[in-house]
Amino acid sequence: MTAITTQLANELKIREAQVQATLALIKEGATIPFIARYRKEATGGLDDIVLRQLEVRLEYLQELAKRREAILKSVQEQGKLTPDIKALIEQADTKTTLEECYLPFKPKRRTKAQMAREAGLDLLAKQLLKTANDKNNQALAQPFVNKEKGIETVDAALAGASDILVEEFSEAPKLLGTLRQLVWNSGVVTSAVVKAKKEEAQNFTDYFEYSEKISRIPSHRALALFRGKKGGFLKVALKLALDKDELLRATETIEDRIAHFFQIPLSHDFLMACVVDAWATKILPHLETELMAQLWEQAEEEAIRVFARNLKDLLLEAPAGPRVTLGLDPGIRTGVKTVVVDSTGKVLATTVIYPHQPKNDWQGSLKTLAQLVEKHNVELVSIGNGTASRETDRLVQDLLKQLPETHNVRKVIVSEAGASVYSASESASKELPDMDVSLRGAVSIARRLQDPLAELVKIDPKAIGVGQYQHDVNQKLLGKMLDAVVQDCVNAVGVDVNTASAPLLAQVSGLSNALAQNIVTMRHEKGAFKNREALKKVPKLGPKAYEQAAGFLRVLDGDNPLDCSAVHPEAYPLVRRILAVVQKDIREVMGDSELLKKLPAESFTDAQFGLPTVKDILSELEKPGRDPRPEFKIAQFQDGVETMDDLQPGMQLEGVVTNITNFGAFVDIGVHQDGLVHISMMADRFVKDPHSVVKTGQIVQVEVKEVDKSRKRIALSMRKN
Repeated sequence: MTAITTQLANELKIREAQVQATLALIKEGATIPFIARYRKEATGGLDDIVLRQLEVRLEYLQELAKRREAILKSVQEQGKLTPDIKALIEQADTKTTLEECYLPFKPKRRTKAQMAREAGLDLLAKQLLKTANDKNNQALAQPFVNKEKGIETVDAALAGASDILVEEFSEAPKLLGTLRQLVWNSGVVTSAVVKAKKEEAQNFTDYFEYSEKISRIPSHRALALFRGKKGGFLKVALKLALDKDELLRATETIEDRIAHFFQIPLSHDFLMACVVDAWATKILPHLETELMAQLWEQAEEEAIRVFARNLKDLLLEAPAGPRVTLGLDPGIRTGVKTVVVDSTGKVLATTVIYPHQPKNDWQGSLKTLAQLVEKHNVELVSIGNGTASRETDRLVQDLLKQLPETHNVRKVIVSEAGASVYSASESASKELPDMDVSLRGAVSIARRLQDPLAELVKIDPKAIGVGQYQHDVNQKLLGKMLDAVVQDCVNAVGVDVNTASAPLLAQVSGLSNALAQNIVTMRHEKGAFKNREALKKVPKLGPKAYEQAAGFLRVLDGDNPLDCSAVHPEAYPLVRRILAVVQKDIREVMGDSELLKKLPAESFTDAQFGLPTVKDILSELEKPGRDPRPEFKIAQFQDGVETMDDLQPGMQLEGVVTNITNFGAFVDIGVHQDGLVHISMMADRFVKDPHSVVKTGQIVQVEVKEVDKSRKRIALSMRKN
């Protein structure tokens, strides 16, 4: 573990003591949100981003160490573990390098080289490798002719020795490492369309005749190439160069390197023939497989990171807050599913209206909606952005015109991604057991406007649809990363223990699904929690779970004002010391910015609470329970622009960022097809990372540049000049 600690410290550019403290806390059962928020003294103030990186790398390095142990044991059992080989295996710092060290010792199918060794030709191969020229080849091989062993001629003996040398040349770990880097730096990936599938491959037209250095291919292009190859639309290959002359020169250079590594004279025709054979038949195919896998892994990791960043932005979108909301899940023939939820998300009314084809009951639908608004004092209308969204938006516009001026109702079009998944989920069945599945989606659409985070945690993150090639990447890795994002977001915001659903509570540090359900059950049976201390009475919620969860759970309007803040109960004695100094009640101190800013944090530190914790507590007392999410704003889609047919180049529109990739951002402009703002059109300056310009859910102003109806593509620009 010492070696792993050192490596983690070097990679993350932090002190070994910080790594050791973090690993100790994780071993004790502490979660990343808890460590980041309440154990800053121990970790030296590491934030959740670094802690998550440490957690991921720790798992990789532990797997690497376990594999290294198994390889060392295997080589030792073969009686081939020399000090040099042991050192080579122990120095391998990646799984790829480690497997290359094991390559010569790895049990494999019976090869020509193995058969040659069994025939005693290993010694001949060694002798040939030491010769300066080809003059004595025949004489050296003559003693190895042995008909009983299947070596009937001198040429057969030399052929067997050649097989051994080719295998040895192609399995030297240090050489493979050098050549891998060389090919990675200079190799070119090419792709061409499979002619028989040209008509079906229209989504891959950019790759019909494509070439790019493997080291420079961005993740989105790499993933597109692999998707095209997997679908049988593209032929993808790795070459040293495109030009034949350049390819010849590059090959000769590599063959010279192999010869130099084994100290082979370039004039030695026999050995150089072995070198050429080793490169062409074994090393190059091996490197092509390995480097294409490396390209895939890097692209996959980047795609997962992009998905995670988009999900974080989406979860931390501005909540509309506790307002009575009318939720509309648009449909044409099946009608518009309609629900009203109160300020806490409780369902007050449900119905289905049919304003569109074939019933076209526009006036009847308006009457129904007006009655619901009047009866329940609706403040917001949340419209799903799927089929018939803009038509339903028009219906709501007519509704708002008819309402008295005293009704200040606002409408918002929200993403309905994942609403159908939620409708059929176990979570929805428990929450809304007596409601038709088709209406549950409308409930989700209404609630996700009130509080996106609280509602979206009920849905598998992969179903929310803010990823880049999300179905192509490793689903286990993706799921793990997204679960971490959800947990970090929930704990960053905090959770009202008296209103939160079980799925939301389950994301709180230290709480499992079972504990979350126990909290909800106890709340229903005995009423709202009056303080955090009461949580200790929840069945199976032990001291460790309480320690991890308490600071993230809020009790609003409870017995103790501190229970609605992010101050952890373990720090309440510190707050009492502060109150004793200022000689005021907690209710007077909380929110008194002028008073709190004058207090010297250093004077309240002790053996238990260091300066970071004291500063955090003073900040929290200044703005108790502060929500890190932005202020709620509404995008206004342009009237009369409802389909791609309504778009014209030059139009200036307002839209909402729905997804961000490495090559740009997708924006919903209200036409049922998101437009793309390419990275080159995002600002009047060079943009390296789209995330530095926009966030998912952000309202942006765009200009329509191009509309391609056949490919359903809309090119947008955010540039001012």
